[in-house]
Amino acid sequence: MRTLSNNQARRIALAAQGLTTPRPKGRVDRRHFRKVIGNIGLLQLDSVNVLQRSHYLPMWSRLGPYSIEALDEYTARSGEIFEYWGHVASLLPVELYPLLRWRMEEIEAGPRTQRIIRDHPEYIEMVYQEIAAHGPLTVSDLSDPGARTGPWWGHGKGKIALDWLFSKGRITAYRNGNFGRLYDLPERVIAAQHLNAPRVERLEAFRQLLLLSARHHGVGTAADLADYYRLHRPTARQVLAQLSCDGELEEVEIEGWSHTAYLHPAARCPQRATGTTLLSPFDSLIWERDRTERLFGFLYRIEIYVPEPDRVYGYYVLPFLMDGELVARVDLKASRKDGELLVRAAHIEPKRNRARVAAALAAELEEMGRWLGLAKVVVAQRGNLASALRTEL
Repeated sequence: MRTLSNNQARRIALAAQGLTTPRPKGRVDRRHFRKVIGNIGLLQLDSVNVLQRSHYLPMWSRLGPYSIEALDEYTARSGEIFEYWGHVASLLPVELYPLLRWRMEEIEAGPRTQRIIRDHPEYIEMVYQEIAAHGPLTVSDLSDPGARTGPWWGHGKGKIALDWLFSKGRITAYRNGNFGRLYDLPERVIAAQHLNAPRVERLEAFRQLLLLSARHHGVGTAADLADYYRLHRPTARQVLAQLSCDGELEEVEIEGWSHTAYLHPAARCPQRATGTTLLSPFDSLIWERDRTERLFGFLYRIEIYVPEPDRVYGYYVLPFLMDGELVARVDLKASRKDGELLVRAAHIEPKRNRARVAAALAAELEEMGRWLGLAKVVVAQRGNLASALRTEL
């Protein structure tokens, strides 16, 4: 079994995620979006909008400034992208639709859905018929959406019914400009060649999804690869062992890793990593936090749900990638009313060159601010990089 250094594994991972090539210099269009999706496989969706919706940020990290409206048009109307449970709620290439039919068939109703099925057995079918007759519809367009039961996940019965129909694949959805879901029948959104493709059995779907996961990772452990599409880990381990036996993946050891890793045959290992960018908390490079720590020596946890007095680094913290290393982190907020990109805290990792990191980070923040239409970057005093960063800006 071959042994790779952790440095090699890191460069392989960055190359697989499209983070070792220069950003385009001209106008960004759907060819660039298509290439990024080809590299990372899917975009995770999240409702937090303190800086920018999370699915816009991985494109920024790899492409630099681009038109958000153009990405909305691509993901909602090109026919190349659909929304489903991939990693979590995700935008995925439409070619993956047949590979996720098993998930639609096997997914089980949660307690809230079970209550509706029990107490209002006709209601979910009524919602489906309304979508069929009048879609695309938002939840508020339903004739009887029901009242919310509270903030965050206190959904009314209409939203619960729509989510269940969506999870089962009976309806599909895409996003409007306000991030709201528009629900419609799959046959009106998904091309027939994908919608009516032959059923892919569960194990074969696992095999294909794990090969894709390995390509998007470059190299990763069984747990890493299973997490990408949220696959059942014991089953994934069995399938990966067979893929290794069949020569479709190579088992390798990585210095400092306690588990065997799987290397994709198309993985590249650049001589050096040069990418410099800010990463969304939901960027696919850093989804698996244990892998992030193994690759980069960077302990990262999102603190959105941590009470403010207990937060270490801040509410919405973006890691800063510089020359292939995670060297700093910044807690960012877009103050659209004031036209300011607020750096609420800035921290540098140990043993990094403060002046060099501050200069590179300042340039990235200024470019991000311009992309978001914010005229000024304002740095608060919190964090061991704040003073140097404020000086640069």
